[in-house]
Amino acid sequence: MSGTEHADAVRSAVGGLGRWVSELRWPEVPAEVRERLLTVLVDSAAVTALGSREPEQRALVTAWDPPEGPSPLFGTGRTTSVDAAAWLNAIAAVRLELDDGHRLAAGHPAAHGFPAVLALAARRGASGTELCAALLAAYEVAARFGRATRLRPGTHPHGNWGVTGSAAGCARLLGLGPVETAVAIDAGGGLPVAGPFSAALDGNPVRDAWVGAANQSGLVAARLAASGSGHLTGVAADALGDLLGELEPAVLGDEQGQRWEVLGGYFKQHSSCSFTHAAIDVALSLRERAGPDPEEVLVEIHSLGAGLARTDWPTPLAARFSLPYVVATALRRGRVGPAEFTADALADPATAALARRVTVRAARDLDARLPAERPVRLTASTPDGHAVAEAPNPIGDAAHHPFSADDRVRVLGDLLGDAEVVAGIRERCAALPDAADAAAELRALGALTHVR
Repeated sequence: MSGTEHADAVRSAVGGLGRWVSELRWPEVPAEVRERLLTVLVDSAAVTALGSREPEQRALVTAWDPPEGPSPLFGTGRTTSVDAAAWLNAIAAVRLELDDGHRLAAGHPAAHGFPAVLALAARRGASGTELCAALLAAYEVAARFGRATRLRPGTHPHGNWGVTGSAAGCARLLGLGPVETAVAIDAGGGLPVAGPFSAALDGNPVRDAWVGAANQSGLVAARLAASGSGHLTGVAADALGDLLGELEPAVLGDEQGQRWEVLGGYFKQHSSCSFTHAAIDVALSLRERAGPDPEEVLVEIHSLGAGLARTDWPTPLAARFSLPYVVATALRRGRVGPAEFTADALADPATAALARRVTVRAARDLDARLPAERPVRLTASTPDGHAVAEAPNPIGDAAHHPFSADDRVRVLGDLLGDAEVVAGIRERCAALPDAADAAAELRALGALTHVR
């Protein structure tokens, strides 16, 4: 396919997405999909509130000095401008590596669009059904672009293909028609961040800011389309499909209205990179046989996760991307939550000593099972022999012990340390589709998530 043919195919596919988004009707969405979308919203609100309590996030909000406005800053009890809320809530959502994701999209569709959509909805006073349709559009478009995009090796998925989802959701809230919505999605495809994966491995928090940029860029793309000055060219063919990797336009329109990406997402129970979760699950299962301090641990993993092998962690983010740290922490502490990334936890000499005895190795037989699985195999050596176990995917993946809505409320309650708050978030989100004024409900939800 020539460059011109590729751009034409992308332009046609984006035009189809624009029609689908503008014609989407929440009451006509299958009940299973509506329930899942609301569970993702509960998850997003809770993990954003949890991320907002982190000292680094509080310091960021102080340094930003956001103005007063209509949009809630989840977890803070404050409201601010649309753009500030979109950016700051997005960073809080991904700060602890607890936000949900999508294995086949290889990233986080909700985090890339929900903060912008929620912030804009609070400004515009959209109805609950319009808000829910916009959230679903944001997720579905972002996930399709994630599935369609194969980023160049070494490129982090934060801030690039997900901009299209933010643009789609915001365009829906602005009431744009099929052509203008397609223009917004197209513009989002031309506003990617070219972020190196090394930033996450090194613990550079600019990685979190890429998601903030994606949400604000989605707002920009939708406003550009609303102004009437946009132009649909299929720019993602060059931006995502040439400069940053490869883009398969056929995936963008695949089974539109029949295949729902939100049903294929995963939820997290560990505060770390998703590539580490199966290894943590296996390490926890080996604790009884291998004990908390085995002599050596071999982590065999697919090549996508083999680079997460560093045995030093200058920041909490770097530790969240270190298989030796999280495996050692799982064995020694029996969990890998936010509390396992405090300064004291990161400086624990016994954990560091065990982490240095963890070897990470790529395995061809595990690579052969990608992308349907993200498998891992652990071998823990003790004076009594070897304990071996493996898992095909992390617990919580759509294909491996998926979390139900009740399961997720339980996990979030444990993470927040307040089951009643999570139950309240769930009740508020469940009431949203019937709300005549989503803005009032969102402000109430923002107050409810205030973590003191």
